[in-house]
Amino acid sequence: MPGYGSAPSSGPVAIAKGFRGTIKDFPSADPLRDVEVLRKAMKGFGTNESAIIELLGNRSMKQRVPLVAAYKTTYGKDLFKDLKSELTGNFENLVIATLMKPSAFDAAELREAIKGAGTDEACLIEILSSRTNAEIGEINQVYKTEYGKPLEDAISNDTSGHFRRLLVSLCQTVSFLSIFLFVCVLQKLHAAGENKVGTDESQFNAILCARSVPHLRTVFHEYQQMCGRDIVKSICREMSGNVESGMVAVVKCIRNTPAYFAERLHKAMQGAGTKDRTLIRIMVSRSEKDMLDIRQEYLKNYQKSLYTHISGDTSGDYQKLLLKLCGGSD
Repeated sequence: MPGYGSAPSSGPVAIAKGFRGTIKDFPSADPLRDVEVLRKAMKGFGTNESAIIELLGNRSMKQRVPLVAAYKTTYGKDLFKDLKSELTGNFENLVIATLMKPSAFDAAELREAIKGAGTDEACLIEILSSRTNAEIGEINQVYKTEYGKPLEDAISNDTSGHFRRLLVSLCQTVSFLSIFLFVCVLQKLHAAGENKVGTDESQFNAILCARSVPHLRTVFHEYQQMCGRDIVKSICREMSGNVESGMVAVVKCIRNTPAYFAERLHKAMQGAGTKDRTLIRIMVSRSEKDMLDIRQEYLKNYQKSLYTHISGDTSGDYQKLLLKLCGGSD
């Protein structure tokens, strides 16, 4: 599985040292005190949204998730149900997302992308191409427990062709083949695409989904030296539709994960209307991983800070909590 991280220091993007998230553990956080704050914010007439924002916007995931159990133990009530009865719209969705375990949140997003009429292919690609091997394993377990069927089966029933094969490959937990002859991989890629009439998508699929990240970065560099064309351009020349989008996303995640998410955020907010599910998912899932790097890439690529774009594209309590996750302007 492709994982998180930036390119090696010898490549185009240097590895960022240390913690690169915007949400950290709050010193001396006490779940019993925290659930009392949440209860008071919802009790009586009206809701104190500011108190909810201040609390959740200053707690890490490992401090937020236990609040669900602590709330039930203390008050005998379901925190999710109480919040849903008090909040509405995108603010409600964002608050609920912050209180979910990451694997449960990802599984729920995948379920939402698959169920009903139509499929959110971009969501499937985003999650499955960017999560680590360990995270994919957790998502698979949660999905089967919560929804009664393996994730692979759900994907297989809702997609088709080479795109289905790509997604099924991405939802496996695989052992990385770190030691592999570069020339063999390069020859396979070249033979599968540029040097062949027609494209053997299965070769691209096997190579992109079953190689270590550092190894693949080197392969991409050597591929360009051998073929005189960037691998993304080769994929775009040789493929189309969802399988093209999926494979391009895998390559972008391997090369520079923060830049990939900066692009996803920009697309979610540009033009008429906002893709709020995408905005919520990325802001919550990356706030403790690489949000500082995403902000840097956003400013570099779009000449506008992520904070400024969120401020102009959202409003109210929803905006306030998103900006807490963003962590500041650049």
